[in-house]
Amino acid sequence: MERREILKNKISESKLGGGEKRIEAQHSKGKLTARERLDLLLDRHSFEEIGAFVKHRSTDFGLDKQHYPGDGVVTGYGTINGRLVYVFSQDFTVFGGSLSETHAEKICKIMDMAMKNGAPVIGLNDSGGARIQEGVVSLGGYADIFYRNTLASGVIPQISAIMGPCAGGAVYSPAITDFILMVEDTSYMFVTGPNVVKTVTNEEVSSEDLGGASVHSEKSGVAHLTAGNDVEAIEEIKTLLSYMPQNCEDPSPSVPYELGDESRPELASIVPENANLPYDIREVINGVIDKESFFEVHENFAPNIVVGFARLAGKSIGVVANQPAYLAGVLDVNSSQKGARFVRFCDCFNIPLLVFEDVPGFLPGTDQEWNAIITNGAKLLYAFSEATVPRITVITRKAYGGAYDVMNSKHIGADMNFAWPSAEIAVMGAKGAAEIIFRREIADSDNPEEALKEKEAEYAGIFANPYRAAERGFIDEVIFPEDTRFKLIKAFKMLENKVDKLPAKKHGNIPL
Repeated sequence: MERREILKNKISESKLGGGEKRIEAQHSKGKLTARERLDLLLDRHSFEEIGAFVKHRSTDFGLDKQHYPGDGVVTGYGTINGRLVYVFSQDFTVFGGSLSETHAEKICKIMDMAMKNGAPVIGLNDSGGARIQEGVVSLGGYADIFYRNTLASGVIPQISAIMGPCAGGAVYSPAITDFILMVEDTSYMFVTGPNVVKTVTNEEVSSEDLGGASVHSEKSGVAHLTAGNDVEAIEEIKTLLSYMPQNCEDPSPSVPYELGDESRPELASIVPENANLPYDIREVINGVIDKESFFEVHENFAPNIVVGFARLAGKSIGVVANQPAYLAGVLDVNSSQKGARFVRFCDCFNIPLLVFEDVPGFLPGTDQEWNAIITNGAKLLYAFSEATVPRITVITRKAYGGAYDVMNSKHIGADMNFAWPSAEIAVMGAKGAAEIIFRREIADSDNPEEALKEKEAEYAGIFANPYRAAERGFIDEVIFPEDTRFKLIKAFKMLENKVDKLPAKKHGNIPL
């Protein structure tokens, strides 16, 4: 056979994966194939495959008679909106996408190239796990990947899309990456499956209930984003990537923007006059940022804090905001973890941070204390304190107690701190403070209830405003809500060339 024909046949064979029947089976489950996913993800004709003809080296348990070019994973590089990315897409039609020695080598190769060339890595996961027939060699392959995930962390963005099964040791690679997306109804993640759970704990549970997309997006917080199908998941990856730089040495990305009338009068009517009434902080966020630019992550997990990416005058920023519409916006174990992880990602990749603060404190109770609210709350405090990117806080209403300190206060290194006239900066709410400070006077009065109201009003008049903090320089400026957008654009512009270095050290010891 002519050599050119041999090459053509090999290319055709490699593109067939496990064959037409298995491709049909993949489609019948509502899933795309590994190559179809890459075609949607990458710019047209930009994909360059690496390792298309790689085959496994195993001979045990009949594997010597089963060989498929590519060995269950498609790897290479391409562009998304013109920007270089490295990709791997596991092929469930070949050995169920199981990871072998050579499968792992292919993934490691593109991860090494991504590190050398400073570009993101995107993994599309759809695998039955370790290839059992290969034993420890397969386990070693996982460890090789985990090690590279760790080395790449904070150097290049790493995104994992779970588009099928991801179980056992396979879950730890996505867990180390920056963001995890899951597809509803067709993907799941767990360390031990339903059968093992039943054997060990006697619990009956389905794969979906144990580790489906809704479980990990709402309960565990493992998944940052979910999508209804493969196509939606790929679009989310593209959007997410648009807010990130290529690597830790690049500035945050921006799109063209011309300044105009930046006043936003609608912001003045969002916060209720009654400090005990809720409101949706997303109204404030969307009123300040560029129109329709907010891309929220972890939306369904710990909803008392809102985090996500946005653009302000065309420039990418990270937003962290207390949510008064849920649990009054208190900080708890989950919201502290959620906020801390997002802050650290933004700091890794030079994405400025904007904080909207309306927090009455930390959530009290035995559940919180027994689940380590102390060390978990400290994670958020540590993350903000360590961040060297431009950091700006806007206090819209409550800023009480230790939570005031934690939410990017001037005292932990924030660059600019603004407050609206509705801001209340105090150790605690006026009623609680009055009950403590004036306890004896209230008890001795003829009308304790009326006396409490008077003392509450007295305390509120002194502390339930932003001016004491502004007098001490803890607040840089008290601003009208409608001026917030313009003030922030100018402040972030002023901070563009900020240089801030941490003390020389091997690394800090965040309270994990």
